[in-house]
Amino acid sequence: RIVKGAKIKMIAIKNKLKVVTALTILCQLSSASFAFSIQTHTSTMQRTAVNTRDLSFSNSISKKYNIKPSNIPCQNRNSRTRMSSYEFDSDESSEQLLADQKASVVKEIPNQLKEKPNFPSTTSIPIQNDAGNGGGGRFDSLLDEVGLSGKISALKHLASKRPISRNDVFCNRELKLSGIQAVGFDMDYTIAQYKQPAFDRLAFNGAKEKMVKDFGYPEELLDVEYDHTFWVRGLIIDTQRGNFLKIDRHKYVRVAYHGFTPISSRTRKDIYSRFFNQVPSFSEKQYINMDTLFQFVDASLFATIIEMKDKGNFESLDFKTYDEMYKDVRACVDLCHRDGVIKDEVARNPEKYIVLDDDLVPMLKQFREDGIKTFLLTNSYWEYTSDAMNYLFHQKDADPETKLKNEWVDLFDVVVVGSCKPAYLLDPYLDLFRVNTHDGSLLNSDGLFDIKALGENGAQKFLEKGRIFQGGNWKHLTAMLETEAGEEILYVGDHLYSDVLRSKRTLGWRSAFIMPELPEEMETYHQQRPLQLKINRLRKLRDELSLHGDILRRTSDVNDPEIKAQLASLEDDDNKVKQVLTELARDYHAAFHPVWGCLFAAGYQDSRLAYFVTNYACLYTSKATNLGLASTTRSFRTTGEALPHGKLLADPMSDFLDE
Repeated sequence: RIVKGAKIKMIAIKNKLKVVTALTILCQLSSASFAFSIQTHTSTMQRTAVNTRDLSFSNSISKKYNIKPSNIPCQNRNSRTRMSSYEFDSDESSEQLLADQKASVVKEIPNQLKEKPNFPSTTSIPIQNDAGNGGGGRFDSLLDEVGLSGKISALKHLASKRPISRNDVFCNRELKLSGIQAVGFDMDYTIAQYKQPAFDRLAFNGAKEKMVKDFGYPEELLDVEYDHTFWVRGLIIDTQRGNFLKIDRHKYVRVAYHGFTPISSRTRKDIYSRFFNQVPSFSEKQYINMDTLFQFVDASLFATIIEMKDKGNFESLDFKTYDEMYKDVRACVDLCHRDGVIKDEVARNPEKYIVLDDDLVPMLKQFREDGIKTFLLTNSYWEYTSDAMNYLFHQKDADPETKLKNEWVDLFDVVVVGSCKPAYLLDPYLDLFRVNTHDGSLLNSDGLFDIKALGENGAQKFLEKGRIFQGGNWKHLTAMLETEAGEEILYVGDHLYSDVLRSKRTLGWRSAFIMPELPEEMETYHQQRPLQLKINRLRKLRDELSLHGDILRRTSDVNDPEIKAQLASLEDDDNKVKQVLTELARDYHAAFHPVWGCLFAAGYQDSRLAYFVTNYACLYTSKATNLGLASTTRSFRTTGEALPHGKLLADPMSDFLDE
């Protein structure tokens, strides 16, 4: 019955899913005996699933499951070999190497690991004697221990310290660029960076006027000036209570404000921590995540009218709930994006609002020359996208005739405007429209059916009719790009949810997160490093005092007057350290931001922002063009991760008691 059910499921989905998905369903239904009984039935499928990137498909399997290799060459561009963006160096696969050796138990260290390896001369090039202390001598003792001393020729070219700049690309998950077939970009706050606070002020001023004239809010709101410096990315808005929260990776609220007014520690804990079986997940409808810089305007307006409602004498606000006020704010800000209050002004005076980047065009050209396809995927509509991209391409506000040429489009294989992310990445039934660039009109397109109907090289023929689209969904995009797996796409965006989390978690795309505020955070971190080291050492001191207290209680009579005195002294010592530590920690966080503290830390834990960046952004950097500083064969490596026990054992101030 199980075998029959599996066959029925496979038949039902064969025209919709790839073989890999069908095989997954079989695996989910299988047990050891079941797998053995259908081994013959599934052997062909297993071989096909394993080799979905191999160009040697059997014709029958390819036709049956509608899977075909991407054999359409890029015209005038170098061909790019398909490989996994996850496949990395052999040292990154140590667990698999152990499995391959089929070693069930390792009782002792093999002799070959105790001795220095004797590398054949053919695998290394001895360096000259005068090249000693390469890399500032940082690696000399290490290379000597592993048998590589004098055999790393490039060592002499390394700096005495590892250089780190504000333009670096940082890695959370290993990524091999040579395994990437297509790189996509969001536009707003990714390719197009905006000048602050001038850009946000357009939305703020436009929205407050609409709130007064259309929603009946007090005219005093018109006198309020926008201040973007109060806000940071990663906060959570509690629209039901009118609160703004900063939480850590464990969903514990570390600091909270009601409007612009700080909430006391006791009140904060009573609201968000004192639960028995209803701990908030902060994913409920009332909570809004500030995942993009666009939301600073929403937060500022919302906090302003909260203060007016609570502290002012405005009858029009007495019968409005906080949640209703937030919806009014959202409606007015959203309307400013749609009715031209923001984008018409930017189109008229782009130099006042858009930051030019000399590296943008060279980066996109280099990707294409190296055989990597590029695409633009933005929620902005065609008219504004054309204005912004023309300004970035020509490095000036070009004349109308030049703009109509839209020469910047040649930098991309596919351009999708009005994409409606995150729905674009979730809903496979959204319709695709082709954009008429002359008048902005839309033409219906069957997308996937059109590509299939065009036969061989269908995607290329489809794009020859025009490469600019509105709407659609991820299936259309991957068909036009001819990618075979999510890991072949690297998407670059600034919205932590719509760009990074959804593309990563839903489709398996590789992701790069853009944070314009990162350089300032890095500079502050570097300046405060001595203070952070003091804090860390004092925390270790408190930990050791607590450990010593436990040893006393476990090995001595706690009723002994002398032991009592020692424990009392320990508690007093701990309080002294705690008092100093509290002041140092406050100064440390205040150096980053006087209200919300460090962007990536909440107390001594990672902040919610840090948690999501770590888990969903394969790469992160301050601007999109930093990716152009890396060659398309670059392999990004993580700095390594460790749990608390590993960190303690690695600390030179620790001593492991091997009892």
